Amino acid sequence: MKKLFFSLALSVTSFAFFAQAAIGGGATIEFEKEIHDFGNMKQHGDASTIFTFKNTGDAPLIIEETKGSCGCTVPSKPEEPILPGKTGEIKVKYDSKRIGPINKSVTVKSNAGNEPTMVLRIKGNIEAAPKEPTTPVKQQSTTAPVEK
Repeated sequence: MKKLFFSLALSVTSFAFFAQAAIGGGATIEFEKEIHDFGNMKQHGDASTIFTFKNTGDAPLIIEETKGSCGCTVPSKPEEPILPGKTGEIKVKYDSKRIGPINKSVTVKSNAGNEPTMVLRIKGNIEAAPKEPTTPVKQQSTTAPVEK
């Protein structure tokens, strides 16, 4: 009896899933790029980029959450739903004060039927900023001038 109940429940769930897929309803997300390479850049430089996407589905696309892989990678998402056929942006800023190679990710969660969870990547290499030339400070005399 348990096997029969389990088989029936599995059949209904599978049918519902495939029926939804056949209808093609819902939001879908397509990114122009999923990886951004900053290449070599200087420390404290502008390490920000924009990932542009399009809702190719037939329902509004809602970006529920964007999360960086660490505190140095800060994404921002659109707050309003993206209507079918329209585009949106996820902005990502990396704190470029750290020196060395970077390879970070941003996880995007949405109501997209094709990719409800996507991972975007940023990579590159941060080179040390040039040292500021130090100029000697002119010493001022601390003795009072001698009057004649």
